[in-house]
Amino acid sequence: MFAEASLSVWGWGGLGVVLFLITFGPFAIFYLAFYIVCFVGGGFAVTLLFGKTNSEKHLERCEHSYLPATPAGILKTLDEMRLEIKPIKIDRRLTGSSFIDEPLQQVIQFALRDYIQYWYYTLSEDESFLLEIRQTVQNALVQFSTRSKEVDWQPYFTTRLVDDFATHLRVFRKAQERLTDRDDPKQRESSEEMLESFFEAEVEMERKICRDVVCTSPKDEEGFLRDLCEVLLYLLLPPGDFHNKNMRYFLREVLARGVLLPLINQLSDPDYLNQLVIWMIRDSSCNYEAFMTILKLTDKPAELEAVKDKVLEELQYLRSLDTAGDDINMIKNQINSLLFVKKVCETRIQRLQSGKEVDAMKLAASFGKLCIIPLEHILVHNIALQFFMDYMQQMGAQADLFFWLTVEGYRVTAQQQLEVMQSWQKDGKKQGSQTKGLLKAAALGVYEQYLSDKASPRVQVDEASITKLGEKLNKEDPTPEIFDDIQRKVYDKMLRDERYYPSFKQHPLYVRMLAELDMLKEPSYRGSDDGDGESFNGSPTGSINLSLDDLTNASADEILQLHAYISDTADAFLNHLPVAGVCNDHGKTYALYAITVFRKNADGSEDTWKTYRRYSDFHDFHMRITEQFENLTTILKLPGKKTFNNMDRDFLEKRKKDLNAYLQLLLNPEMVKACPSLTPYIYDFLENKAYSKGKGDFARKMDTFVNPLRSSMRNVSNAVKSFPDSLAEGMNKMSDNMGRMSERLGQDIKQSIFKVPPLIPKSDIGPEHCRVSAQLDDNVDDNIPLRVMLLLMDEIFDLKERNQWLRRNIKNLLQQLIRATYGDTINRKIVDHVDFMTSPEQVADYVKRFRDSYWPNGILAETPPRRDKSIRMRTRVAAKTSLLGIMPDELKHIIGAETTRKGILRVFDMFQHQQLNRRLVYVLLEGFLETMFPQCKFPELFIKLHSRSPRTHRYSQRLKASSLKR
Repeated sequence: MFAEASLSVWGWGGLGVVLFLITFGPFAIFYLAFYIVCFVGGGFAVTLLFGKTNSEKHLERCEHSYLPATPAGILKTLDEMRLEIKPIKIDRRLTGSSFIDEPLQQVIQFALRDYIQYWYYTLSEDESFLLEIRQTVQNALVQFSTRSKEVDWQPYFTTRLVDDFATHLRVFRKAQERLTDRDDPKQRESSEEMLESFFEAEVEMERKICRDVVCTSPKDEEGFLRDLCEVLLYLLLPPGDFHNKNMRYFLREVLARGVLLPLINQLSDPDYLNQLVIWMIRDSSCNYEAFMTILKLTDKPAELEAVKDKVLEELQYLRSLDTAGDDINMIKNQINSLLFVKKVCETRIQRLQSGKEVDAMKLAASFGKLCIIPLEHILVHNIALQFFMDYMQQMGAQADLFFWLTVEGYRVTAQQQLEVMQSWQKDGKKQGSQTKGLLKAAALGVYEQYLSDKASPRVQVDEASITKLGEKLNKEDPTPEIFDDIQRKVYDKMLRDERYYPSFKQHPLYVRMLAELDMLKEPSYRGSDDGDGESFNGSPTGSINLSLDDLTNASADEILQLHAYISDTADAFLNHLPVAGVCNDHGKTYALYAITVFRKNADGSEDTWKTYRRYSDFHDFHMRITEQFENLTTILKLPGKKTFNNMDRDFLEKRKKDLNAYLQLLLNPEMVKACPSLTPYIYDFLENKAYSKGKGDFARKMDTFVNPLRSSMRNVSNAVKSFPDSLAEGMNKMSDNMGRMSERLGQDIKQSIFKVPPLIPKSDIGPEHCRVSAQLDDNVDDNIPLRVMLLLMDEIFDLKERNQWLRRNIKNLLQQLIRATYGDTINRKIVDHVDFMTSPEQVADYVKRFRDSYWPNGILAETPPRRDKSIRMRTRVAAKTSLLGIMPDELKHIIGAETTRKGILRVFDMFQHQQLNRRLVYVLLEGFLETMFPQCKFPELFIKLHSRSPRTHRYSQRLKASSLKR
């Protein structure tokens, strides 16, 4: 029954559905559903609106029934407060100096306009907030100005700043050394591996601080800047403003993200730093020799490709010019120079891509022709002696060299003391016995140190000579020449024994020595050109030809009628050859001087001609005549070589005047009468023909290094005066403590040879794992320029790893240079310069430069687009050329040419890593804040801020593990 009823319901239902679909269509069911939803929604909306209206009426009745009415006075007061505008008075004085306040107020105005006003006016037109912001910023600047006036900036600029930079360079050098030890070439060139090695070296040096997270993670860097800015706001803001969280957070974000972060991004950009280097050295002209050196040393094909592309562009432009006459000769000369540079670039690129790049010193040692430097020159040259010392140490014969040097020192000291004694005797003073006693004590000290049976090591010479010397010391008063016989035998032993000087000439140390003296030429690869070429080395033949025989047969009376002067340094061309001015031939640039010569003949007629000479011709001529006539050395002074900017027009004019003065002194009748045999040399030099140099390239380089010391070989006193402090100190103060002089000399030389650094205090931390200033000699602490130079030179040129004898010598030379240049007032001048740098006028200039760079013409500067890669590569080459070009030749003579080049390129490479540049910027910022706020415990704060680095934790765990093992 139930089943039948259910079937009936389903049947009638189905029939209804079928009839509904037939009548209204298949979409009728959707319309029905839509109608139902609208009905339900409408009912809900009506109910909601009705309930809301009734609720508001009920609440209004409750409010009026329970609360008293508002008095009319309160409403009136509120209306007046809304209409009243409270004026905020701002004191525009910030630093107490109008020079600084005016541009600083403009900076504040521009910053508020571009960082705050542009979005604040979209929210509100009330300017009270902007005025309060300005007042807060000014309060902070007033507080900052007050703090800065209380700080003595001289120690920061002369010690802390230099130490931070030198320590950063030390960490970079250690990272380079670690990469060099890697077997995989890809790892050695990887920037990621460099970052890893650098920050590992940093944590080993700093121990508690590692800035890797801040420098490599943008998120952590922003967090670090926020924390640092909040600390600065706490120190600079009034308490009321600082405790206002909205104000504090707002200023913190503007300072961190709007000021500091963009500034750090710019200062750490390698391309910006390269441009800055070029701008800072903008006054010096491009050194062509340095440019070619950079092209031959670079290991970046991209740099060479960029230079090559620019050369091709310039060649295309020059070839498209329509010129004639003298201009065509100049353009041809420029085209030849560009073709030479193009060939050098192509050759270098081919070598790098083919993998044929090898060590130049190894190549020269295997296939090159080495220059032979005599032993007598090695013993008096700072750099050469250093390598010979290292070699003698390896051979176990250092005692012979020590003895020779110590005897040189004794001889000079004895001569000085005897001269002083003689002057005392003339004045009636009685100091003879005391001086003789001191000399005897010194001579016995030398004997005991090197020749006695107790000496260790002992100089090996024949016993008869030693016995004879001992008898003289016991029976006679010592003389300066008492050790000469044995010293001569020791010298002959070092010169002739196959184990010493002959073998040294075949040793790799000898090749390294030649490289440091810049006397090592890399041989060319077979089938390719290394880019070296012979330069134009003479003068063109003019219209007047005089035979050398006629000139050299002239008498002394005739020479009196000869006059000459340098008449021209302007650019000119004759027979398609450069005749005067700055010339370029085969890729080498040099200056050429036109000398006008007049000669009066016996019949009253006059001959006139021009001859053309380079400075190297003058230099060769000067060396030739001073070798033949030694007395001319003290009379004739040839103008020295220019360290950089030697193609500048002003410098060429100055050199022309100096060379003119040299010629006039040479042609002076009194000079000719005093030295008649000088006449043929003068005629040979002034003859109108290509001057034949008497020396080759190597010989001229040898004389460049050796000539300043050759006279000191003849006069040993001058030679020993050029020795380092380890020798000179004991000699100059011999009258105070003569008995210990020779012992000190021996010990100092031993320390220098065995590389025991006497300047480094003993510490549990290795010398390479501490800051640079921790190893500075105490006796130079008061000498500001010497301290700065030693800090920088130690790290740039890696002098700590060099022979300590050389380092002592460098220190002594620097002291002499500083005294000769500035005297005893150098410290005062440096302090005055620091005061000038921090004076109101200079600070105002800094603020104006900041304003003009960020807001040129009062408009916020746009972020410059990233420059093209080829332009950036050419900028790298130009920056390296500028750095290498300003290095003085004197520095190369002191520490070596190869060491100088490596040091300069190391500094350049350090600035090519953006993350490492960020680290340096943060280090300098931390040092600045520690100096500005000395009582605020910033060192402890920075340790906490950098504690996020995992390297710090790993290093501390390693230290704990190593301490437990002990």
